[in-house]
Amino acid sequence: MMKVLCTSVERLPATLAEGEYAFTLFKSAKRTGVGTIAKGWRGKLKQKGVAPSAQAWDFIQFCLSVCAADLVCLRSASADGWTRTIELTIGLHEPLFWAPWKLHAEAMLKVLTGDYWTLHFVDGGVSPPDGKPQTLDCDCISLLSGGLDSLIGGINLISQGRKPLLVSQLAHEDSERQRSFADALGGGATHIQWSHGISFSGVREPSTRGRSLAFYGFSVIAASRIAGSPVQVFIPENGFICVNPPLVPGRVSSLSTRTTHPMFIGMLQELLSGLGLPIRLELPYRYKTKGQMMQECADQALLTTWAAHSTSCGRFRTNKRKHCGRCVPCMIRKGAFLAWGPGKDTTQYVHQSLSGSDKSSGPDDPMAAALAVLMVRTEGLDRFLGATLAFAPPSERLAYRQVLLSGMSELEALLQVDGLL
Repeated sequence: MMKVLCTSVERLPATLAEGEYAFTLFKSAKRTGVGTIAKGWRGKLKQKGVAPSAQAWDFIQFCLSVCAADLVCLRSASADGWTRTIELTIGLHEPLFWAPWKLHAEAMLKVLTGDYWTLHFVDGGVSPPDGKPQTLDCDCISLLSGGLDSLIGGINLISQGRKPLLVSQLAHEDSERQRSFADALGGGATHIQWSHGISFSGVREPSTRGRSLAFYGFSVIAASRIAGSPVQVFIPENGFICVNPPLVPGRVSSLSTRTTHPMFIGMLQELLSGLGLPIRLELPYRYKTKGQMMQECADQALLTTWAAHSTSCGRFRTNKRKHCGRCVPCMIRKGAFLAWGPGKDTTQYVHQSLSGSDKSSGPDDPMAAALAVLMVRTEGLDRFLGATLAFAPPSERLAYRQVLLSGMSELEALLQVDGLL
């Protein structure tokens, strides 16, 4: 059992249980062995006129605490080298409000990270910033990661006459890219970039399956600056990545990320609604492939200018800020560009072609993709998918099946062009 405590500086106990990790929210305890979450952020929000409700503020305290636990608890220290058992105690401003949602939140985190979570909601959270409320001239929120899907999502909303507040999570070099995209979309003045600011000494867990919760938490706080209710939060992600079917049998559960999986988003929506937060999560492209998103983008000229500047790679940092060209996200990106039009992809990849690409740095993703395509060819899509679509209600299953079939076709076309099939 890995134990983590996240609370205010004032409620931090004088001594910690043996092996327990501790973090303080928004202020440093200046104690050896105690980490910090989003130091100074609360004060900055107050200065900017952000005044979230107590429920919204506790939601971000929950999200950031989960992110901290996800980073400090090493999968390598677990019994099977992957699945962790985490006991997380979170100081909240109004913890009793969360008591009925304890089991739901634990189950939701199990879906997201693949771990076993035990949550304790206790007194000790920081009170919400009480800035002078200032609303922005926006009518929705759109997540802007610096990826291709989020760029297309922003383009389409603006083309529809919407006025999105663009919300980004700071991410090293992507931060500058996010600002460039926001400026290109004409939304630089209504672009928010926030960081979870999680700091601690020691080794960090690199899998970060829970990192997306900070993104959703930031969206809820940003929504407090938009008039009207409920506030739509658009999550621009193609359907193939949303469902993220395991290409080979070994890549099940949390071995394939579920950041935007419809089942997780549904559970998150249920939690938000149960807490009384007027937020409506939207997955507008859950029935579209990445290639279809590019083909149907409302402003093709703008997409042509910026598409290659977006990031997709799962190993971007390890390749010195360059797309590897062979991981699953890179292959889906390449396949999408190919579907958009041959010769349009000017992205610089470490491996421009999948043929002969070096697999020494990680899993053999091209081989996994080839095996998946061959299985679909020989045994059919349904045999390949197995129980992948069990989460979907019958009325939606056919649409999900179609987007996965189309996504596999885009991958197949790439493998054929590169000579792997």
